[in-house]
Parts: sequence; structure tokens; C-alpha cells
Amino acid sequence: MIARLFGKRDSRPFLSPGREVRLRAPAKMLLDGETKENLEHSRSRLILAGSFFMAIFATISYRLVDVAVVNGVEEPTRGRTAQTEELRLGRADITDRNGVLLATNLPTVNLFADGRDVRDPEESARALARVLPGLDYAETLQRLSSGQAFVYLKRNLTPKQQFDVNTLGLPGVQFQKGEARVYPQGHILSHTVGMTNVDNQGLSGIELAFDQRLRDNGEPMALSIDLRLQHLVTRELATAIEEFDAVGAAGVVLDARTGEVLALSSLPDFDPHSPPAADDPVLFNRVTKGLYEMGSVFKLFTAAAALETGTADLTTRYDATDPIQVASFTIKDFHPLARPLTVAEIITHSSNIGAAKMGLELGGDAQREFLSKLGILDRASIEVPEISTPRTPSPWRPINTMTISYGHGISVTPLHVVSGVAALVNGGFLRPATLLKSTDGKFVEGRRVLSFDTSRKMRHLMRLVVEEGSGRKAEVSGYMVGGKTGSAEKIDASGHYVQNGIIASFVAAFPMNEPRYIVLTVLDEPKGNKQTYGFTTAGWNAAPVAGRIIEQLAMMSGLAPRYTGTPGESLDGRNAGLTKAVVQGGDLAAQ
Repeated sequence: MIARLFGKRDSRPFLSPGREVRLRAPAKMLLDGETKENLEHSRSRLILAGSFFMAIFATISYRLVDVAVVNGVEEPTRGRTAQTEELRLGRADITDRNGVLLATNLPTVNLFADGRDVRDPEESARALARVLPGLDYAETLQRLSSGQAFVYLKRNLTPKQQFDVNTLGLPGVQFQKGEARVYPQGHILSHTVGMTNVDNQGLSGIELAFDQRLRDNGEPMALSIDLRLQHLVTRELATAIEEFDAVGAAGVVLDARTGEVLALSSLPDFDPHSPPAADDPVLFNRVTKGLYEMGSVFKLFTAAAALETGTADLTTRYDATDPIQVASFTIKDFHPLARPLTVAEIITHSSNIGAAKMGLELGGDAQREFLSKLGILDRASIEVPEISTPRTPSPWRPINTMTISYGHGISVTPLHVVSGVAALVNGGFLRPATLLKSTDGKFVEGRRVLSFDTSRKMRHLMRLVVEEGSGRKAEVSGYMVGGKTGSAEKIDASGHYVQNGIIASFVAAFPMNEPRYIVLTVLDEPKGNKQTYGFTTAGWNAAPVAGRIIEQLAMMSGLAPRYTGTPGESLDGRNAGLTKAVVQGGDLAAQ
């Protein structure tokens, strides 16, 4: 004991003499063994418990990832049971010819309620109305009180709106996964692209015409439209409406070689995100649906028919000295020259009298047959459903032949005019107008409706109108613009002419030595101003609008100017001096 106290210790045991003692393990060694065993046992239990909790955590984590990322939350759907088929979502994109997005879908959520679980409809309706601007309290209360298993409260919530509603913690109010159709370009192509309803079903335009294809096929649909040109045409038409105080306008740019529509604008237009009422006039597509007497642009078809059938050539003269009296009608010229006129002069100076006599010599049957070959008497061929069928006379009497010769007594859409004029200048081939981009450079072959020689002569005549006639304000230096003006009174729903209600139009083609583009501008009821000296005819309004479009279109398309000569110079190197010859009635045989 003393040795222990003072730190000294003898490792040998103390033995009494003659006594044998059996040694036992020190008490400390026995205690260390039990402690170690207890510690090892506790550690095993901790490891087992930890492994168990880790397994539970891993299972929960896997399920969270599976639900939130892989499979998504199972959304409630319409119907009485959870087994009802889910709403079908998804719709293919629509792009312009260069891949610019025109229509697409964005993921969103819809707010709905299970009326059986709503505890306090009044308080719930008040709370929702506070956080969702525009939500009608009375209507929401009625839906929450209906007791129905599924009632929509609001569609396409923003993330913030969803958060605000979620924080309310209202029993019976839930969210449903959905998709919203959006139009990144806004109103700019509303008549062409169209719109969908709240269930993503097509209502108009391309959206309606190709509704099934857009729902079934995930591949984007490329239109022939060039968004840059669409903006250009729409902007210039909007400026013209303001400048001439018109009630509306329409414009088209067509590729004369392929029939592809590069721009199609009808004003006023609308926001496809906020569909107007079904009877709202802004839904009216003036290019494909509007039927108008197009006036003097029809003289191009009359001259082409006469040249093609051989009843006239460019120098054939028709007496336009006096107006024509037919029953109670008088056919007269706006700017009378009061003398015999050649075919070229009739077109250049837009003589109604000369065109009427040219039409009579052509004959009603031949006139009707030629217009039919150009597709002008049939429903327009294009992919939107908003299309009108022309109004034509029946029976087709001689007086109809005369008035139709200068664009009265027959109502067609602006699209008919664009397609017909394209055939007049592209070598004689009629190709259906299309809003779909051609694939692999393949275009519709088209069918020949007039000879190349007639087409060449029509290009010369249209060039004359811009050089020396009513289309001078459409001239663009370096691009050999050709065209024709047209001014006619509108017809109301009862079939009567609207006093001072003018449809002014100008159809152009360029460059006339190798026509590539057809441009049509139409103004609905333009008013005269100081710049036009009070005139409302197309040469003062529609023609300069077309000229501004052509100037910018030529630069945007990279089309280099080719023509720097003087008026009357050759279009194709074979007929120099044509302008003076045809205007003065000279002989073309030596040209």
C-alpha cells in the first residue's frame, strides 16, 4: 500500500513461506475487456441504425428525383376520376422561311378547383381575386360553389401568380400542367399564321388549315414568308393609312418564279394572344377574303388575251374619240385623249373606252376562257381557309364583256390579281400561290397559260405605264419597275356602289428584264390631301407606296441595279426604242 502511494511497485507477489498461491488477472484487465465489448456492441448498433436511416433517405431522394425530374407530377385532369385521360398537349412550331419563330408553345399552369373540397367559397373567391388581377369575383364564386369535381378558374398563370395562389393554401384549389400558344412577332402575321383557342386548337389561318399536322407532327412548319419583308410591307401600309386617312390596306409580295408568298399583310390586324370577337372586322383578311372590283389593273388581262388570241397587236388602234353609251350607262375616260389609241396607249394612259372596244373585239367567250385559264374565275389556291370565290356575271353579256375589260362588273381578291400578273410576266406559267416554303428547292411546275412572246410584250407594256403613264410615282431608279394602276368604287353589302368609296391599287413587277417579284398595294377608301392635290386615284397613293416597298425590297434582297439607260431603252436587248414606237403607233416588225 505504501509502495503504491509513493509510486513504487514490486511486480513480484508477496508469499508466505511454504504457501502456494494461484494468481488471478488484475481487476483492471477484466474491466477493460467488458468496456471494450460494450463499446463494440454499441458501435454495431449505431452502424446498423445509420445504415437504416441512410437507406430511407436514399429511397426518399430517389423518389423525389423520379417525381420532379423524370416522370413529373401526375396532374389532375378533367373528369370525375383520376383515371381520366390527360389533356393532350404539344403543338409544332411555325417559322418563317429563314427559321425565325412565328408561333410556339410555352409550358404553363392552369388553376382549377375541385368544388367538393372547397370549404369556404366566398373567402376563397375573395382571396383569389386579390392576387389574380382580372379574375371576376362573382364568376369565381359561382364556380367554387358548384360542387363539381373539376372547374377551371384561370388559365396560363405566370410563375408569380402561381406562387401567390400557392401561398394562400386554399383547400380544393389546385394547379394543372398546361401549354400556352405564343406568337413572338405579335400582330405582324395575325391573318396568315392565325391563332388557337384556349385548348390549343386552331381557329384561323395556318393554325386552322394545318391543325392536325401541327398537333401530330413535332417538326416545325416553315412558311414561305420572309419576316423582314413582312415588317416592311406592314410598316409602309400603316404609314399610307395614316397619310391618306384610309380605312384599311392590303399588300402582297410574291416570288414570280415560284409562286411563294413572301409577305402578306391585311390592315387593320389583331393580337392573336387576345382573340377578338368572331364578328370583329379586324379578323377580315383583305388579301384572300376581300372581293373587290379592281379597276384598271384588269386592262392587263384584256391586253394579254387580245395579244395571245391574235385579235390585236401592240399597234392595233381603237377609236377612243367619244364615250360609249350602252343603255343607261356611259363608258368614258378619266383623262380623255379623244382620238384613236394603240393597245400600248390604252394601257399606258389607262383608257376605259379603248379597253372596252378591245374586249368587244376579243369577244365574251374568249375573255371568259382566258380569265379562267389564269384562275381568276375560281376560288383562290392558297393554304389558309379564309378564301372567297370571285363574283362573276351570269349570263355574261356584251356589256359585261366591256366593263370587265377595264375591271368593273367582276369582283376578285387581291391574291387573284397577284397570281394572274405573275403568269403574265414570268414567261407565261401559272403557279398556285403558296404560303409554304419549298423543300429542297423544288417548286410546283405550273402550267403554261400564254406564250413567251405574249409575256415579253406584257412586260414592255407594264414598263411603259411606269415610264410614261399613271405609275410614274412607283419608279425606282436602277430596277426597271413595271406595273398598272387601278381605281374603282367599292360595292356595299346590298350591291350598290359606295359614293366616294374608292379601292385604289397598284400591281408591280420588277426587274422587268427578268421579273423576280410581284408587289401589290391596295388602299381602302383613301382620301385626297395637299400632296395629291385632292386626287384619290391609285397613281397618287397606291403607286408611291409600292415604289417605297420596291426600293427597300431590292436592297434587302441583294438585288443589284441593272438598268441605267434612258426611257425607251431595251428590256432584253432585242427591242430598243420600243417605247416610242408603240406609243406613237410605229411598226414593230423592224424593231
